[in-house]
Amino acid sequence: MRRPTALLTALTLALALTGCGAQVADDDSDAGHGRHPSGASGRHPVTVENCGTRTTYDKPPARVVTNDVGITEIMFALGLEDRMAGYVMPDDKGDVAGVPWKAAYGKVPWLGKKTLTKEIALDAKADLVFAGWNYGFGEDNGLTPASLKKLGIGSYVLTESCHNSTDGARGVMPPLEALYTDLTTLGKIFGVQDRAEALVKKYKKQVADAAAKTPAPADRPSVFLYDDGRDKPFTSGKYAGPHDIITKAGGDHIMKHLKDSWTTVGWETVVARDPDVIVINNYGDTSAAQKKKFLMSYPPLANVSAVTHHRIYVMDYADLVESPRNPAAVSDLARYLRGIRAAG
Repeated sequence: MRRPTALLTALTLALALTGCGAQVADDDSDAGHGRHPSGASGRHPVTVENCGTRTTYDKPPARVVTNDVGITEIMFALGLEDRMAGYVMPDDKGDVAGVPWKAAYGKVPWLGKKTLTKEIALDAKADLVFAGWNYGFGEDNGLTPASLKKLGIGSYVLTESCHNSTDGARGVMPPLEALYTDLTTLGKIFGVQDRAEALVKKYKKQVADAAAKTPAPADRPSVFLYDDGRDKPFTSGKYAGPHDIITKAGGDHIMKHLKDSWTTVGWETVVARDPDVIVINNYGDTSAAQKKKFLMSYPPLANVSAVTHHRIYVMDYADLVESPRNPAAVSDLARYLRGIRAAG
């Protein structure tokens, strides 16, 4: 049941937003409202496409609520923390003390450590919610762009998570292209195109520099991304961040055939493809050390090359989901893969 204060906020916000902010291009588009951020170019109105939906913004949103670490740091990387009303993020997504956006984390309110809800967005007086399918948005929890639109709140969907079919599969483009697309599109929405273009140029160079040192396809070590799961492993398909990170770093991603972002497979598939390296996604209640212990002791994996040669590499969650940490993650994994090749 919605709290009375949240319901009152909803009614007030819906009335206040009537007739202002964004104009939608069709019945499924979502709205955004607000004032220009400092330093914005003022090139509004602008019309953008996000996950197949076109939306026209008369002015940049001013009170954005984000979900999860990668999405939040996309806003920080663009210098848009002053446009944020807050973020929702569990405290199991790695240490943020050493990231370039430490100051931004200190300025923007941490609204919740569990699930993003309509009540959180309403209480924050959000004019835009930036999340993804199964990264905050979901039909099962009732938080969707359509449900927020009824409350006068706009939505932006993380491109990595866009639905690509009717069966719930996600992802519509290569993962790093999704990052560049979101940076470029958000740059237009918030009037910070120059910042966005500079970031995309920087990230593309960083990835290209790492990729230039990778071996020929026939010499690449095969890599499996292990997120979690005992009976069946949760992993990355071709449309989630690890695919591009592994590939650009010089590895052969063994789940590259999966036309989805994050999904579940069977252990028999992993065993059959015999990865040379297993990358652990470090987050959640199960520590990286516990995940490694499980992999090294799980009988079906006993003869898998990565296990027999102790080639288990740990990466942080924020490196592997779509985020501005992806390019550095490519460089880091590339160094590791070069190291194991050099060691024979």
